[in-house]
This record gives sequence, C-alpha cells and structure tokens, in this order.
Amino acid sequence: MKQDKSDNETAGQRIDKWLWAARFFKTRALAVEAINGGKVHINGNRVKPSRNVHLGDTLEISKPPYSFVIEVAGLEKQRRPASEAQNMYQETPESAAKREILREQLKNEPLGFREQKGRPSKRDRRHIIKFTRG
Repeated sequence: MKQDKSDNETAGQRIDKWLWAARFFKTRALAVEAINGGKVHINGNRVKPSRNVHLGDTLEISKPPYSFVIEVAGLEKQRRPASEAQNMYQETPESAAKREILREQLKNEPLGFREQKGRPSKRDRRHIIKFTRG
C-alpha cells in the first residue's frame, strides 16, 4: 500500500528529522541532544525526539544566545538547500524582533570580553602579585 504526499503531511514527521531538514541543527545527533536537553518545545510542551510534528504546530527552539518561536509550514523528508528549508517554517514577528534586538546588543558589546573560569594562569598570578604589591 503506497502512501501519497498528503498522507505523509497528516501523519507528521519526527521532530529531530524536521529540525535537521529545516537546518536548525547541522546533524540529527545535535538535534536529539537539544531536544533531550529541553531546548525544544512543541505547543509549549517538552518533547522527546520521536514525537511527530504536524503542520501548524508551534515550536520554541532555544539555541543560546538566541531563541526562535516558529510555526511549522511544511514537512520534508530530505535535507534541502537553505533557501528551500526556510519555506518549512514561519517565524513569529515577536521572535524575529527579539532576536534582532539581542543581535544588536551582542554586536555593541566591547570586544575581547571573556569570562574567566577556574584558577588564574601563572602569567595572571604574576600580574596580580605585581598589582597588589605595588
């Protein structure tokens, strides 16, 4: 029994495959990792990688520092070029505006800022000693 395209669209598609095909993640393994980490929600609910996504579903995808709120507009079984992949979803205007504001804020931050983690290096300790002793 052969299924036509309309049956596939009503049946849905696995969320990990859809995220990969829509080019939100480079590999399906990265998509599965994000889903298991709670970074992807369908209609406000946390999901598993095997959950089917259907046309009209609302997805919340968090890829730090950005987050996307999109509506599913198409299903593709294969990964297509980026120009075609963008037709698979529609981003909400609020989400796009938030991302643009965040992009501008990150762009305006001073260069070279990085958060120190762990113990200071030997060079850093020398600078600290030189500064504190005068």
